[in-house]
Amino acid sequence: MVDLKCTPEIEILAAGDVPRRRHWSDANKLQVVKESYLEHRQVTATARRHGISRSLLTTWRLQYRNGKLGLETVPAFVPLTLAPESSDPPPRAAAKDVQLEIVLRNGRRLIVSPAVDPDALARLLPVLEGR
Repeated sequence: MVDLKCTPEIEILAAGDVPRRRHWSDANKLQVVKESYLEHRQVTATARRHGISRSLLTTWRLQYRNGKLGLETVPAFVPLTLAPESSDPPPRAAAKDVQLEIVLRNGRRLIVSPAVDPDALARLLPVLEGR
């Protein structure tokens, strides 16, 4: 005879009761990822709030950092026109405290001096973007 007090409870679900996988749009994923970056150590709490696993949120964060999430628009370049060289003296040197900030598609920020070598910067940017 079976002792029913020791038998674990078993719940039988009908086929229609099984939870389905949710589909997250890139916009929703991006919103959750940005929320997880708001404060230090918020991955687990953010995942719990949205009912997803920590590992799924970590995957989305990795996709975001690699530039594979949230790129609905194609990066654009601003047209540049150079003025012809003149015989006037060159403009004053930039102040030492001036810096340029470059925000990459993967969310990384690069802060450089205005005197940075453009060729070196052109070689560095693809490496930092992970291409």
